[in-house]
Amino acid sequence: MKITSSELSVMATRRSQYPTDQKPEFLLVGRSNVGKSSFINSLLERKNLAYVSGHPGKTTTLNFYFVNHDFYLIDVPGYGYAQVGFQKQQKFGMMIEEYLEKRANLKRVFMLVDFRHKPTKDDLLMYHFLKYYNIPVTIVATKADKVGASKFEKTKKLLLDTLDLVMGDDLIIYSSVDKRGRKEILDKIEDLTLDTI
Repeated sequence: MKITSSELSVMATRRSQYPTDQKPEFLLVGRSNVGKSSFINSLLERKNLAYVSGHPGKTTTLNFYFVNHDFYLIDVPGYGYAQVGFQKQQKFGMMIEEYLEKRANLKRVFMLVDFRHKPTKDDLLMYHFLKYYNIPVTIVATKADKVGASKFEKTKKLLLDTLDLVMGDDLIIYSSVDKRGRKEILDKIEDLTLDTI
């Protein structure tokens, strides 16, 4: 798949604001500091489409990026950032839950985790939350360029053992720096988008 166009088309806080064109949608979830903005920018080959902040927790809406006039990537508020108050975290959780409950055109969730570290308790909670809704998940292990070859397989095994993926879910190792994993993500989106035509 070649990315020919991308734009931030909708910033929503409730269901009535979502796009109504029934295009395939792919949800991005992850901790506040996992690199979701860098992932979006590198995947879509846009330098500053998604705002990369030095301070985690800046995303407060469901951001619908319309790509190739064909599908949406949706960035949601990050989880697990202590300086975002409990009430705001609850509000974010309700926004995501409202989206997941009745969104028929959601094709897959890309759940970003930091490849350098063992998945956190929050990561496990999010994965189990997605499985409660029976949503297919691809784990995207970001910042892979920061893990040396000698630790690579051990780090990968720890991630897979911790998350214990259900059948049908998968793992893609990703780097926004050297673009490894980018083609795999785009191929998966293309396959799932073609399935709906």
